[in-house]
Amino acid sequence: MIGDISAFVGVDWASATHYAYALDADGRKLGHRSFPHSGEGLAELANWIRTTTGHEPDRVGIGIEVPHGPVVEGLMDAGFLVHAINPKQLDRLRDRFTMAGAKDDRLDAFVLADSLRTDRKLYRFLEPMHPTVIELREWSRLTEDLSAERNRLANRFRHQLWRYFPQVLELSEDCSRPWVLDLWELIPTPAKARTVRAATVAKQLKQSKVKKWTAETLLAQLRRTPIVVAAGVAEACVAHCQLILARLRLVMEQMKTAMKQLERLCSAVAELSPTNGNAGEPCSDPEILRSMPGVGPIVLAALLSEGHDAIARRDVRALRALAGVVPVTRRSGKQYMVVMRRACPHRLRTAVYHWARVAVMRDFHSRNRYAELRKRGHSHARALRSVGSRLVGVACAMLETGELFDPNRAPQATA
Repeated sequence: MIGDISAFVGVDWASATHYAYALDADGRKLGHRSFPHSGEGLAELANWIRTTTGHEPDRVGIGIEVPHGPVVEGLMDAGFLVHAINPKQLDRLRDRFTMAGAKDDRLDAFVLADSLRTDRKLYRFLEPMHPTVIELREWSRLTEDLSAERNRLANRFRHQLWRYFPQVLELSEDCSRPWVLDLWELIPTPAKARTVRAATVAKQLKQSKVKKWTAETLLAQLRRTPIVVAAGVAEACVAHCQLILARLRLVMEQMKTAMKQLERLCSAVAELSPTNGNAGEPCSDPEILRSMPGVGPIVLAALLSEGHDAIARRDVRALRALAGVVPVTRRSGKQYMVVMRRACPHRLRTAVYHWARVAVMRDFHSRNRYAELRKRGHSHARALRSVGSRLVGVACAMLETGELFDPNRAPQATA
């Protein structure tokens, strides 16, 4: 069906208006115009493509820069064959038609339509994604945003404590832990630490299930010689901390909800597979990936959502490129350079980085691989990228066979 395309349309999307350019199979112009970004505008775009090309949607190829968004989803819902291309490739293809550096929406739409007609192999055909995977991707991104917001608020809270009450910072490496927040609300200033009763602190520690500190040792820590600050500084810092804590507690509660949603959606994605781990049948993709060392709920959700297409195709090269674990080679004449791959999804790169980092601590073979690379003089990040590349290859091999991870199995090179 993809090969029977009778018309080609390039869509240059933007925030306010989208420009479409239609060509027939021989490259002759059929029409071009712009459409506003609205429900009526996108519906009018689909109707205009049908009327201008004179073909059914399943015989019209659409070229566009981004593989997601309302424009892509609207065209796919209308039945058109949507193909995506990297914006850098489109920039190079533009040089075919003008070397003067000219650029406008009409030219970009024409380049998209004509290059799809002549160089369809450069484009990636987009298939509709299951609603559960879309929801998982959104919750995965939301969890990452909440984690970053939590760290920002925790750093601000730490800075305020450093200004007037640094004794609290020595209680725990993570000053945003719930028991530290509860304790600060009980003892917000050094003056309060000198008057609070040990029984009250002991009750608070018992409620928080803290065993590292006793009431006596904790009060001895908080009653150490305080920092001398100007009048009004302590009161201002306390007011600032109270505002930060209200937001920090809300973000932490939202993170708990997000983690529960990730667990639920990962289980739902496992049920989408034709096999559900029954006797004699291969395991589902989430079960296989979860069995690997270093894969937790956040990493699993990022792999299943950001790398969904590559995992579904078992395409190890594409997944490694998306994760940014394979370098880019630049060779010209006598010059030879290998640099880190930067053009990749940031969330998937971060997920694979933490996957490799935890695997080095928990998996014997990953730890040996990391140690060998460090002995060769590679940096910590470079060594982890190499470990991540190996883990991605192992994961794709396991997905092909439907087997769970076996920590006692020797690597293929060793065997």
